Amino acid sequence: MSDNEFRRPVSVDFAPRGSSCEWCGKPAEKQLTAIGGSYHNESGLFCSPCGEKFSNVVINAVNAANAARTTAFAS
Repeated sequence: MSDNEFRRPVSVDFAPRGSSCEWCGKPAEKQLTAIGGSYHNESGLFCSPCGEKFSNVVINAVNAANAARTTAFAS
C-alpha cells in the first residue's frame, strides 16, 4: 500500500463552504482522496457518515489487494 506521512490510505481536507455530499446531498464536511490501491486519486466531498463509508471502501480495497499480493508471493 502506498502510504502518506500518516500511514493512512485516505487524505482528509476541509470541504469548501456550501458544498454538498456527493453520495447523499447533505452538507459536505470533508474532502477525501484515496491514496494508493485501485481507488488511487479518487476523491469527493462527503458528509461525515458517507465519508466513513468511503474510507471503509478504500481501506477494504487496499487490504484485499495486499492480501492477494501476499498470497501470490507465498505460492
